[in-house]
Amino acid sequence: MMVRISSNLSDLMSGSSTKTNEMVIRELLENWAQSVRRKNYKGILANHSHDIVIFDLTAPLQSTKGIEAYKKTWDSFYRSYRDSPSFEICEMKITAGRDVAFANALMRCVGTQHDGSKSDLDFRLTVGLSKVDAQWVVTHEHHSIPMNENIPV
Repeated sequence: MMVRISSNLSDLMSGSSTKTNEMVIRELLENWAQSVRRKNYKGILANHSHDIVIFDLTAPLQSTKGIEAYKKTWDSFYRSYRDSPSFEICEMKITAGRDVAFANALMRCVGTQHDGSKSDLDFRLTVGLSKVDAQWVVTHEHHSIPMNENIPV
C-alpha cells in the first residue's frame, strides 16, 4: 500500500499534488517577505527579473530599472532601521494565467529607526510576474500609500 502525504486539503480531496500557479506565486511572495525580515539579499533578489521595473515609496518619481538598482533600494531601506523591521503580508490576492500574473497585497512594516523613533507603515504592494522557462519571475513591483487628505490635488 502506498501513502501520499500532502499539506493541502484540496490536494488530498482531489487526488492532485500539483501546485497551482496561484499557490506557487503566493509561496514566492511569502518567501520574499521572509527574506526582507532576515536581511537576506539573495532571497530578496531571487525570482526577480534582471530588468525589473519598480515604483517605490521614495523618490524619484521615475521608476528604478534593473536588479542592481532594485538592490540599492533595499540598501537604503535597511539604513533607515536599527534592526530588521517586521515586514508582513496582511492580505494578498493573486490572479494568474498560464504565463502572466499579478498580485496585490496590503503590507505592514514596523521597526525602530536609528534616532529611536518607531516607524509603523501600512502600504500597498502590486507585483507583475511573467513565467520564464517554467519559473515565475517578478518583472514589476509597485509600493504605494494612500495620499494624505490634507495635500491638495
